Amino acid sequence: APQAAPANAVGEGVYKKTCVMCHGSGVGGAPKVGDSADWGARAAKGIDQLHAHAIAGFTGEKGMMPPKGGNAALSDDEVKAAVDYMVGKSK
Repeated sequence: APQAAPANAVGEGVYKKTCVMCHGSGVGGAPKVGDSADWGARAAKGIDQLHAHAIAGFTGEKGMMPPKGGNAALSDDEVKAAVDYMVGKSK
């Protein structure tokens, strides 16, 4: 039997505490979790680039991503887990 993918509890927690403010509703051009078209275009550039933009911040055509979602207390690994969580929920 195939094994279930491991849960990303860290990423889910960070998403619910920080990321949902923008990525839940699309504020400022943020790709909404579950929007496979919007996330797909970003994910096609590679997860490493998504991680880098989320950690350092990024301004693109649709809006801007503040460094660490505006929560400087997050570690790089927590930010990466949150990105992985959102991408996983948007396939």
